[in-house]
Amino acid sequence: MKRIVTFILINLKSYAEGTGQRAHQIATMAQSVSEESGVEIGLAAGYIDLHPLSRHFEIPIYAQHVDGVPPGAFTGHVTASAVRQAGAVGSLLNHSERRLTLAALEAGLKALTEEKLSSVICTNNEATSAAAAALHPTYVAVEPPELIGSGVSVSKANPEIITRSVAAVREVNPEGKVLTGAGIQSGECVKIAVDLGTDGVLLASSVVKAKDPGAVLRDLVSLL
Repeated sequence: MKRIVTFILINLKSYAEGTGQRAHQIATMAQSVSEESGVEIGLAAGYIDLHPLSRHFEIPIYAQHVDGVPPGAFTGHVTASAVRQAGAVGSLLNHSERRLTLAALEAGLKALTEEKLSSVICTNNEATSAAAAALHPTYVAVEPPELIGSGVSVSKANPEIITRSVAAVREVNPEGKVLTGAGIQSGECVKIAVDLGTDGVLLASSVVKAKDPGAVLRDLVSLL
């Protein structure tokens, strides 16, 4: 049975830092397009933007990373508790630009779970997707690293990794939710991903670096 896309998560990375500037502009457009289309659109923002974005917008705001440590003597760490208090509803873990050891990944997921926050574990192939699914995160997000930021969509360049990852995740956890990413840039890319069984997409540069992010966002939801 084909699943209907429920979630588009935009990773702002470090392109859109600065309250009231690019992050705020993209959040404004994301909320407007979400309301128009009925498709849930969230942002994964840098830590400094979590509180202002979550205060001003109704769309879900995610952190880009948390450390699996409790509040305490951990200089330079970002705790799940701090992320929750800043207004985030969850966090990415193990993005290709912020890879974690298995121990650190498990600790981060445990910290998010204890704070009742959503988790998006990023993976790079079907084997790691299956391993991630065994940890029971909210989402497994498969992104072939060679296509991230390339402008070449995983939906077109490597659809097999999507189908294999979806199958691998649901063999381990039949209720597991899967996002796919890397090069997602159009409504056609999103539709292909959904038709292949995913629950949504994770993307960054096609929106964050666009001259008209609103137009890109409307295109992303146009075929759903």
